[in-house]
Amino acid sequence: MASFFESFLMVVNQMSPYLLLGFLIAGVLHVFVPKRFYTRYLSRDNRLSVVYAALLGVPLPLCSCGVIPTAIGLRNERASKGAVASFLIATPQTGIDSILATFSLMGLGFAVVRPVAALVTGVCGGLLVNRFVPDNADCTDCATPSAQPAGNRLWRVLRYAYFEMVQDIGLRLIVGLIIAALINVAVPDEFFLNFANQPVIQMVAVLLIAVPMYICSTGSIPVAAALIMKGLSPGAALVMLMAGPAVNMASILVVRKSLGARFTLIYLLTIVGFSILFGLIINAIGIGANIVATNDACCTVDSHSANIFRIICSVLLVLFIINALIMKLFSKFKREAAVAGTVVYNVEGMHCNHCKAAMEDSALKTKGVTSAEANPAAGTLTVTGTASEADIRRAVEKAGFKFGGVKAEN
Repeated sequence: MASFFESFLMVVNQMSPYLLLGFLIAGVLHVFVPKRFYTRYLSRDNRLSVVYAALLGVPLPLCSCGVIPTAIGLRNERASKGAVASFLIATPQTGIDSILATFSLMGLGFAVVRPVAALVTGVCGGLLVNRFVPDNADCTDCATPSAQPAGNRLWRVLRYAYFEMVQDIGLRLIVGLIIAALINVAVPDEFFLNFANQPVIQMVAVLLIAVPMYICSTGSIPVAAALIMKGLSPGAALVMLMAGPAVNMASILVVRKSLGARFTLIYLLTIVGFSILFGLIINAIGIGANIVATNDACCTVDSHSANIFRIICSVLLVLFIINALIMKLFSKFKREAAVAGTVVYNVEGMHCNHCKAAMEDSALKTKGVTSAEANPAAGTLTVTGTASEADIRRAVEKAGFKFGGVKAEN
C-alpha cells in the first residue's frame, strides 16, 4: 500500500503543473475564440475544409463524448461530412492540456508525435469520408451559431478552466492516475516482456481494450507511461493514447445514428488503422525507448523529490477536482422547482459540460422555448415554454442525444 501511494503521488506531482497550465489555455480558447471561427472554414466539401477541421480540433480539449454534440452542431451549421469526420477523429485524441501533460510524463517525442498523429489521422479520415460518403444532407433548418454568453471574460476563462473542464474529466483523470499507480506496483516487470518481439499482438490487445472503453486524452497518459515501464512497447502505448480517447461504444452508437453506417465504418477503421501505423512508426524510430530508463530512475519519492511548486500545483489540482465533483454530485440530486409551463425530460448521452451547452443551445433554438437547462449528471433537460414534446424530441436528437420522454414524478 505504501508503494501504491508513493507511485500515485509521484505521478500527480509530475503532471499537475502542466495540467493547470493546459486547463488555463483551454479556457482562453473557449472564451476568446468565437464559434463562427470554427464553422466559417468547414462548410465546403473539399480538402481544405478537412484540413481546417483537424487543425482546429487538435488543440481543443474535447473528449470523445463532448466532441459528438460539437461535431453534430458543426454539421447543423452546414459543415461538410468530411470536415465533421476530420474533427471527430482528431479532436478527442489530444488537446492543449494533454499535449503538455504528455510532455511532462512521456517526453518531447510523444508530445510531438501525438498531435501530429491526430492531425494526419483526422485529415485522412475526412478525405475518405468525402470520397465514399455522399454529402446529401439537407440543412435548410440549420441555425446561426449562438453568441458567447455575457459576463466578465476573465471569470469565464477561470470558471471553464478550473471548474467546467475539471468537472468533465476530473473523475476519469483520477481513475487514470489510480490505474497507473496500480500498474506500477502490481504488474510484474517481466509481464509484457513475454510479447516484446510481437509488437503487433500488443497493439491488437490494446485496441480490444481501448476502443469500447471511455478514457480521456489526459487520463490515458499515466496509464500508457506505466505500461511502457512494465514492458509494453512505445508503439502499443501510442495506440492506447490514440484509440482510447478517440472512440468509445457510446460515441460509436451516436455517430452511426446521426451520420450513418458507412460514415461510422470509415471513422472506426481510420482510427484503428492509423493508430497501428503510427505505433509501428515510433517503434521503428525509437521514440519512447528512453522512458523506461528515465522513469525507473526518477519514479521513486527518494530520487525524485517534488519541489514546493509542484506540491502547490498538486494541492490546487486536487482541490479543484474535489470541488467540481462535489458540485456535480449535488447537481445529480437537484430538484427542479415547479413552474407553470415547465417540463422535465429524460435525455441520454450527456456526459460533460460541452454536452450540456450543446443540448441547451439546441433546445433554445426551438420555437416556443423560453428557457432550457440541461443536467448531465441527472440526465435531464428542464424546459419552460409552449414547445411540444415532439419539438423537444427533435431538438434533443438534432443535438446528438437520445430522447427519453417526460420524466416521471417521484
